[in-house]
Amino acid sequence: MIQTNKCTMNDIARNIKQIRELKSYTQDYMAQELGISQSAYVKIEQGTTTLKIDRLQQIADILEVDLSTLLNTTNVFNIIFQAQATQSGYINTQNNTTTIDIEMLKKIIDEIIDIKISDKSNHSIL
Repeated sequence: MIQTNKCTMNDIARNIKQIRELKSYTQDYMAQELGISQSAYVKIEQGTTTLKIDRLQQIADILEVDLSTLLNTTNVFNIIFQAQATQSGYINTQNNTTTIDIEMLKKIIDEIIDIKISDKSNHSIL
């Protein structure tokens, strides 16, 4: 039996919001880049708007990530990110609070993107 991962709009919306926040982009900025109102963009992040693939690609381009990152339902991105951030000391979990240095998070995102690009180039067919 073939097992498939279901990708819901809520999963995609969560990924979009998470990446947008990590890049310190505002909802207003995203809306302007997409040519829509801020209220329409909010609906995207709430998962109440069904997105066509071309709109998803446009969002991925603005966020500077692969489309597959937005469609990721296994939370591998989150797990890798959290592990790297914690090991590097970018996330401080003392006293049950989380303090995140946004600039350092941006560096981690760039490192993850570089790793994904490197993995793709190592698997290319000659």
